[in-house]
Amino acid sequence: MAVVDMYAPGRFCWVDLGTTDTADAKRFYTALFGWTTEDRPMGDGSYYTMLFSGGRSVAALYRQDAQQQAMGIPPHWLSYIAVESADRSAGLVGTLGGTVLMEPFDVLDVGRMAMIQDPTGAVVALWEPRTHQGAEVVEEPNTLAWNELETGDTARAAAFYAGLLGWGAESSRFGTTDYTIFRQGERMTGGMMAIPAEWGPVPPHWLVYFAVGCTPATWTTTSPTPPRARASW
Repeated sequence: MAVVDMYAPGRFCWVDLGTTDTADAKRFYTALFGWTTEDRPMGDGSYYTMLFSGGRSVAALYRQDAQQQAMGIPPHWLSYIAVESADRSAGLVGTLGGTVLMEPFDVLDVGRMAMIQDPTGAVVALWEPRTHQGAEVVEEPNTLAWNELETGDTARAAAFYAGLLGWGAESSRFGTTDYTIFRQGERMTGGMMAIPAEWGPVPPHWLVYFAVGCTPATWTTTSPTPPRARASW
């Protein structure tokens, strides 16, 4: 079990799902992964639902508000990257060609965050931890295993994340596909690939992977209808 007490700056530390149907999402993911849930009030009758595997937090979900739905933002998984200072990191975004979508703000006493968009269009959150470091367990079955950027401009994206987070980029050829591993020192932090033409008009995004013990068994022993959000197993 990969239990994590603290995330080094530059590492992915958390993911949450914004959805139009929290009940259906909870039904799907608890059946698929065996997760348990805990609803935490956020005010105005809304809840932030923590998701647990073996009693340890792994992710969360919440209902998208009316403004997000009116803007046409689809249900999605959002990836969070740990930083020493959300304010300092957000201050670098514009100089590197990105956009700060939400200026840094406090999330109660659990942390401080900012929402940013890289120069190629992918959205990610910056997380300055306080009482909440992030997922308490990762890289084992039914937990977060990988974060991967799908983009139309890999060179521009690599330069942006290098400047913002100090990531190195190491590219390899697999058949007809170029794949980039982001590294922080010797440690892999994530991946990146160009969006293939055959995918059609897929926007740049960070894709979330959850590990499973056995993919065929996972899908044959549970048969819920998946909610409308993109993730990989």
